[in-house]
Amino acid sequence: MTHKTDSGSRPIAARMVIRFVFTAVFSLSILFVAAGTLKWWVGWVYVAVTLAVLGVSRVLMIRKNPDLAIERAQAGAQEDTKSWDRALVPAISIYGPIVSWILAGLDYRFGWSPPFPLSIQLGALLVLVVGSSISTWAMVENRFFSSHVRIQTDRGHSVVDTGPYRIVRHPGYTGGLLSWVAAPFFFGSWWVAVPTLLVITATLARTALEDRTLQEELPGYREYTQRVRHRLLPGVW
Repeated sequence: MTHKTDSGSRPIAARMVIRFVFTAVFSLSILFVAAGTLKWWVGWVYVAVTLAVLGVSRVLMIRKNPDLAIERAQAGAQEDTKSWDRALVPAISIYGPIVSWILAGLDYRFGWSPPFPLSIQLGALLVLVVGSSISTWAMVENRFFSSHVRIQTDRGHSVVDTGPYRIVRHPGYTGGLLSWVAAPFFFGSWWVAVPTLLVITATLARTALEDRTLQEELPGYREYTQRVRHRLLPGVW
């Protein structure tokens, strides 16, 4: 059993390494081409933090839940993946970041936004790191942390109520939203707030739809909602 799991995870691990390299080259290209210069410390720090989080989270995931790496790579093509999520995932994880990188770089090049105090940018960086850490914690804790919403009956899908799931029902989204809220302040760009608001709206919609799906289709989840009342923010929602 262990041999099969390890063998099956090797191509996925290789694919993740390729994706890691692609993300590095792609994000670097977009940010610095838009900025028109390599002399931009914010861009370099953002790329470094993004790649560090991506690398650490994927290593932890493969070590603890190698089958989750396979699930995340294949979920978008599964027949039981929700159709609405196939539309929301690209908006949140692909188009939103790309637009924000372009706007951040152009804003730096042309000075559309007034200068932000360094203290605000560093504070936003801290929030961004905290948000990314919460999302990583959620993914490592939850072996059903798929890239798309579906009831994973083929993987013995069950309710996870440990770690950050003792506090809110969707901590991965909580961390992601924190990072997005911090982004305009870290980049020092009010224009980045435009894709940020759109991504936040899409994420809130996805949270509500996913929570409803889980309540209707995952055994034990409705009872879990009675123990953990809030989806994203304790005492709020």
